[in-house]
Amino acid sequence: MEIKRVFDILELYNNEYAELKDAFSYKDKGSWVNFSAQDYYLFACGLINKGFKKGEKIITMSQSLPHWNIADMGISLAGLVHVPIYTTLGGEELEYILRHSDAKIIIVSDQNLYKKLKPIADKIPEIQTVFTFHHIEGIENWVSLIQEAQENEEELMKKLEERKKSVDENDMHTLIYTSGTTGNPKGVMISHKNILSNALGVKPIVPIDHGQRALSFLPLCHIYERMLNYCFQIKGISIYYAENLGTIANDLKDIKPHLFNSVPRVLEKFYDRIISVGKNLKGIKKWIFFAAVRLGTKYDDKGKNSLMYRFKLGIYRKLVFNKWKAALGGNIVAVVSGGASLQVRLARLYTAAGVRVCEGYGLTETSPVLAVNWPDWNKSRLGTVGPILEGVQVKIAEDKEILAKGPNIMLGYYKNEEETKKVIDEDGWFHTGDIGEFIDNKYLKITDRKKETFKTSSGKYIAPQVIENKFKTSNLIEQLMVVGENEKFVSALISPNFNYLHFYASKHKIHYRENSDLIKHSEIINKIQKEINLVNETLGEHERIKRFRLVCEEWSQQTGELSPTLKLKRNVIYKKYAHILEEIYGHGEDKTEKMGKEGPGPKETFEKKISNGMKKLINIYSSNKE
Repeated sequence: MEIKRVFDILELYNNEYAELKDAFSYKDKGSWVNFSAQDYYLFACGLINKGFKKGEKIITMSQSLPHWNIADMGISLAGLVHVPIYTTLGGEELEYILRHSDAKIIIVSDQNLYKKLKPIADKIPEIQTVFTFHHIEGIENWVSLIQEAQENEEELMKKLEERKKSVDENDMHTLIYTSGTTGNPKGVMISHKNILSNALGVKPIVPIDHGQRALSFLPLCHIYERMLNYCFQIKGISIYYAENLGTIANDLKDIKPHLFNSVPRVLEKFYDRIISVGKNLKGIKKWIFFAAVRLGTKYDDKGKNSLMYRFKLGIYRKLVFNKWKAALGGNIVAVVSGGASLQVRLARLYTAAGVRVCEGYGLTETSPVLAVNWPDWNKSRLGTVGPILEGVQVKIAEDKEILAKGPNIMLGYYKNEEETKKVIDEDGWFHTGDIGEFIDNKYLKITDRKKETFKTSSGKYIAPQVIENKFKTSNLIEQLMVVGENEKFVSALISPNFNYLHFYASKHKIHYRENSDLIKHSEIINKIQKEINLVNETLGEHERIKRFRLVCEEWSQQTGELSPTLKLKRNVIYKKYAHILEEIYGHGEDKTEKMGKEGPGPKETFEKKISNGMKKLINIYSSNKE
């Protein structure tokens, strides 16, 4: 069948995957609760019953749950526009999005998010109410929409069919606000065609199929995780949602998934945990462990490994690397990595360990994938983001910027034609803002962000991301930002890995009371200086970090230095540490100003269509209501 609108995916569940009982699962009080795809229709009827008109907008703010998927597809079925937002956003950004999006209702997952968002929503007359996914005493629950619809099921199903017929593939499916590192977030308008072209484009690349499992732990409001969730649904793959980032290790062992999506930072953390285990080994076991790691980082993905290398790797896979795969559940076929650049060293190491990491690249505005490495080595190259996705066009402009064109390019920015014209030129090419090149005329390699490249006062260009990425292998450094625009030399602000520093301080009897004391200690400063020196040796003279300063804060989404996709918010960091920059360069110049996406409906009754998971939610709601 032809899938032209997102909710057309449901026909696959009505036919090919009718027996799939664990389309979506999440853990509740220690047990996995399963939901079926039929639950989608219930929520759509509830929205139509509430009087929502085609094209109106609904906000969700939730952790990754099956409830989110049910709401997402229900909103789509009803011809509405889903506006998902990150749970980590601050008050100002939330208020801006709530006002700018023209949303009518909001659905949040839990009480904490309700308390965070309700006072802001109360200030906006257009927002009718705030629902919750989880039951909270005295607060309206999303299940009430479903229960109210049951009283007029037959008529609502007819209305639903009419509404579905009115939806075109070019209609806006979702409005996604970019996390942004400067200014107010922009609302990216994504059509059904945009995101489906991407989901269908990556379908042949995803190396698992119906009957296998995927673990999901990245935010579903992020276009990357959401698009792949659609792809999983198209392929009939069961999706299990991790409780949170802290439970991933246990969830991997519990679910034994065949694939999961990740960002480089999670893979780096997993690597750090494995290395810390290795450091605690003794004698010959420790020697074998690190010999395996050293060998793994020299893996060549183009078959240039010598016979001796392959012999040693076979031994180390049995002695060391099989434990790595076991820690990932034992069934992993591949890991899909996106959102930021993955260290080539780690990509080689994971591959040597038998864990295939497929790195890709894209933006919210491109729905999102432009290029991706395949599990097939003939369509893959480590150190690049792979070949261009079929159906997408990419070219490198004269200034090395990556330009893209295709069915996946957004409709534009919501209520912002001026910004839309800035990124989509008259010939329809989308300007990504990233700098790149093609390797062997086939594989795309990202080298930097166009907007983040700056000049020193001597006129030398500095690509900060390239330098920053070199420090990701350091156990001492959690985050580092390169500075020095229009200055005589390059410097760095460093947020150290305090977990490691606390361990180091204890081991070496370094006395301190607070992190602010620790970062001033000469032994700590000297140790980090050695890390700086090692990287400086790999850089050009004009790129080398001449000075650095440690900060006592850990940078995060919650404190504002990182975006929800874990990118550095450079303008925020510049402003926060202006006093340190003044001390480094002898003035307090504010850099913030310079930083600049049909068939017949089911005929069974609601009771027969409801999954066990949904029945459980309704029972909880009804009993509490009584």
